[in-house]
Amino acid sequence: MKQEIYTVQNNSKALDVNSVFAAMKQSLAMIVFDTEGNVLWANEKFARTMGYEVDEMPGLKHHQFCAPEFVNSPDYFIFWKNLRNGRTFQEKIMRVTKDHRYLWFEATYAPIYEHEGHIKGVIKVATDITSRERARTQLTNELQNMAEGLLKRVEEGISSGHDVVSYIETVVEETSGNMEILQLLEKKAESANKLNDKIRNIADYTNLLALNAAIEAAHAKEYGKGFNVVAEEVRKLAKQSEATAREVKLNLESISSQVEEIAKRMKGSQRTIIDSQTCIDKAVDEFIGIGQAANQLDKKARTLEDVL
Repeated sequence: MKQEIYTVQNNSKALDVNSVFAAMKQSLAMIVFDTEGNVLWANEKFARTMGYEVDEMPGLKHHQFCAPEFVNSPDYFIFWKNLRNGRTFQEKIMRVTKDHRYLWFEATYAPIYEHEGHIKGVIKVATDITSRERARTQLTNELQNMAEGLLKRVEEGISSGHDVVSYIETVVEETSGNMEILQLLEKKAESANKLNDKIRNIADYTNLLALNAAIEAAHAKEYGKGFNVVAEEVRKLAKQSEATAREVKLNLESISSQVEEIAKRMKGSQRTIIDSQTCIDKAVDEFIGIGQAANQLDKKARTLEDVL
């Protein structure tokens, strides 16, 4: 390219524009195309970055540096149409090296005008940001993996929560069963009390008959008919008392059985409560893990912001 000398006047100090251009060539990847996308010139930094020698660059096509899916898309046609119409393009782009590696650049495409105002070509100035993009991709993947791990922990926490609910429902059901047994026990105790009242009444009546029998015996002497009648009644009452006593015994045995059943159920409830506590502790641990994972996720996100 033919170079011309220009100066920038600022406070009586002249600055050689060609020196500025030389500095740019040292630090930035630069390439020039004609309006059809043919390479006219590229600096060493661009050629080396893309895996070429400088003298290989002229005559190459722009599309050789692009991914096939971009070249074959409508966006590629629009891209060059806009450049030919004088529109500057500035964006993060992906390009393909000579050995088919993918690189990322912050690039600016700007039209080059002739003196008559016609567009003669396009210059591209780019900065290789591949390392930054790879770091961003790596961090993104890490964030995604952490998010998946976080989701898994949430699901485990929810599952543990469901287990807690299930255990609590079991405790409620067992408590309801205990209440039913207690109510039955209450009825049995009431029945036992009534039987005890009967026994006391029978005992009182037996004592009264025994007293009458004693009186009759004293009066009867050799005549013991009245005594025999009283004695017969006493025997009947004795049998009735015996039967009542057996009934009381059966009720008391039933009460004892119900008490044992309550004891068993209470032990079962105790085990269920212990299991519920274990399950609750597990749920708490899971959600603590969620909190820790969330903190790690936040740190990674902040690191990503610093990189970008």
